[in-house]
Amino acid sequence: MFDLTTGAVFYCVLVAAGFLGLWYYYDRRDHLRFERERRKTTFHCIRCDQLYTAPIGSELCKCPRCGHENTRLKF
Repeated sequence: MFDLTTGAVFYCVLVAAGFLGLWYYYDRRDHLRFERERRKTTFHCIRCDQLYTAPIGSELCKCPRCGHENTRLKF
């Protein structure tokens, strides 16, 4: 069967693989959350002159202050 040294090495490798798997999972999750939050579309209200953002892919969005529907800024 296994001697003590082989069992200890196997256990350490198994624990290290678990930690690496958890690290990879949380790193990818946090990166995707950050990218989703970072990538926004900017709008400028022509009625009340406020700048605001909305999720990416929005072409029209209502102003949170006055409710006027504006198109996105194009640079």
